[in-house]
Order: sequence, then C-alpha cells, then structure tokens
Amino acid sequence: MVVTVNNIAYDLKHGLKTDIYYPNDTDSETKILIFWHGGGWFRGSKDSVRDVGIDLANAGFMTFIPDYRLAPQHHFPAAHDDALNFAAWLLASDYTDAGDENNIVQIGASSGGTLALKVAGMYGFPTVTWSAPVDFSNWLASHQQVKASVNAKEEFGLVKQQAINDAFYKYFTLTYAGSDDSDVLEELDAQNYDYTKLNRLLLINSAAELTDLAGVSDFAARLAGRGHQV
Repeated sequence: MVVTVNNIAYDLKHGLKTDIYYPNDTDSETKILIFWHGGGWFRGSKDSVRDVGIDLANAGFMTFIPDYRLAPQHHFPAAHDDALNFAAWLLASDYTDAGDENNIVQIGASSGGTLALKVAGMYGFPTVTWSAPVDFSNWLASHQQVKASVNAKEEFGLVKQQAINDAFYKYFTLTYAGSDDSDVLEELDAQNYDYTKLNRLLLINSAAELTDLAGVSDFAARLAGRGHQV
C-alpha cells in the first residue's frame, strides 16, 4: 500500500507543485527520494510518472515528484532554477528534519537527469541519472546542418532513426535554450555546473541514446579528473 498526497505547493510565485508517495511503513529513517521527470524541458509532468512514484514508494522511498516550468513559455535557466528552489524548499519544509540533507537521494530521467546534476552539485545528494543529456554547445556546433523538429519523420520525411533523433535533440535543446547563442548553450552544458558539493553519481546510459556517448564519456572523464566518484 502506498499513500499518495497530490499537489503540494512548493513555489507559489510560479504555481509549482509536487506529489508525494509514502511507503506504508514510513518513519524518520526512511530515505527521501526526488524523482525528476523527463520530456526535453518542453513536455512531461509529475502526473505522467505516477507509476514510477508508486514503484519507488513500494521500494521503500518517501518519493517526491515535482513539476517545473516548461519551454517554450519558460527558457533556460527556468527549470534549473525550479529544481534548486525545490531542494531548498524541501529542506526547509515540515517533510524533513535537521540533518536530512544526508537522507536525500535523486533519480533524474532524460532532461530531468540534467536537472538532477545541477542539484547534485549544489546540494550533494547522491544521484542516479537515466539517459541525461549533458552536451549541448559542442553537439550543436558540430550539427549545424541538422534541422530542428519534434517529429522529423513526418515533417521532413526522414527515415534513418539517428537523423530523426538528431532533429529532436536539436529541437528540445533550442526550445529550452531560447536561442542558439553559444554563451547560453555553454552555460546549459552539464560540465559547466557547480560541482562543489557533488557526492556519488551514477550515470546510466544505453548504447542507443539520442546522441552518441562521446559527450557523456567526456563529461564523466572531466568529473573523474576533478576527483569525483562517477
């Protein structure tokens, strides 16, 4: 049995809310888990991953799934700021006790994984990312010929899956960035976040990501070179 509490406001200014999934034996020692949904920063919601919240609660975690602002109405760094604001709200809320910053872990899916990286560097929560995109400026610089599209198969008649993936990657990156300005894109690159407090980090990526794994491999090597567990 899982107890669900929906639509707890964490940011009144922007109308942002979180759902909470409690395991049936929750106590003061229960680990708190933040799950960041994916969707390329332009779609997805806490409601779309309800089953994940239930599964994580059944696994023993008090699970928070927050919403965050989406593009194109809200450009970078809106969602990143929302993720940091949620972490601050959670630690100051009645749902946590003093010292609970050491009792919080994260999972981020896809673009939600990129948000989790931002929070991990600032708060030190042990983090798992699940297909998090990390490389934007270099990728876009080397794929200038790609036309951005959310559905390039229908819009452009593309057949090859990699070409369709490239168009989608470019679409959601530029939609959230709000421009192709190199300074903005470099700021969006995961390697340029503040990792002062980074704790344990597990990057889960398949051999069939939207983009090749070169960017992820480079990112992991850079963090390891700074002495981080990744």
